[in-house]
Amino acid sequence: MKRRSFLEKFTLSAAGIMLMKPSFAIQETYSDRTNRLVILHTNDTHSNIDPFPDNHSKYPGMGGIAKRYSIVKQIRAEEPNVLLLDSGDVFQGTPYFNTFNGVLEMKCMSKLGYDACTMGNHDFDIGMDGFLKAKKYAGFPFLCANYDFSKTILKGETQVFKIFKKGGLKIGVFGIGVELNGLVPRLAYGDTIYNDPIEIANDTAAQMKKEKCDLVICLSHLGFEYQDNKIVSDKVLARNSSDIDIILGGHTHTFLDKPVIEKNKAKKNVLINQVGWAGVQLGRIDIDFNTVKIGSENLIIH
Repeated sequence: MKRRSFLEKFTLSAAGIMLMKPSFAIQETYSDRTNRLVILHTNDTHSNIDPFPDNHSKYPGMGGIAKRYSIVKQIRAEEPNVLLLDSGDVFQGTPYFNTFNGVLEMKCMSKLGYDACTMGNHDFDIGMDGFLKAKKYAGFPFLCANYDFSKTILKGETQVFKIFKKGGLKIGVFGIGVELNGLVPRLAYGDTIYNDPIEIANDTAAQMKKEKCDLVICLSHLGFEYQDNKIVSDKVLARNSSDIDIILGGHTHTFLDKPVIEKNKAKKNVLINQVGWAGVQLGRIDIDFNTVKIGSENLIIH
């Protein structure tokens, strides 16, 4: 199915939070799934390697890299076309970060087989030199479209976007970051140039459309929404976009029960999802390009 046609027609069905396949996936064979894609995603994991303790007031026994690994492994055994993505703030939040300076996080994410990640503001917490040292252990690219690192030591260390081929599909993925000035110490980001997220996102998405991508995904660390609509959020980006299909967000630690749909400039659907923080949830979005359906479930890791 042509990407334009898919955008005009897709419907969203939320499947709750239990680990189960969306209804349209039942009784399919692998040969039926060539035009099916499963997107798994996290955001703001903040160096949470272990589960929360069983006596934690909000998230007893929830989260943890090992549990996430088991769920991802199970889904990959069931589905041939899977993307695992992260929307930034991998660093900061537990003694693991203070002890290993981000290396453990990179090794764990590589073991899980992440396909791509974008940078959040806390990923600058040990400066660009610290990030660069940790990044050596990352077996996946960092996608940053609106951060211009050309005058810094991160020049050439990130990509604007990447196109993944899954089955018969071409999936374009790019990253957009939050304004660093006032949020991150100047010494930590140095001569990084921050470019307008809406302008860059639209230019990048249009470029991937020219590459004939069937789906365009934005990994956003802008935040879900703000009371002041002048601040660029995922919702504001979606409304002002042209060629983005899905925004996987971060930064505001927003737990969504199900993805939200906003209309873009052409009144077409843009799906937005965010799964809180600390690895408590794993987002899952199943897209069937044959039946033009999307199923989603934000899986609780427990």
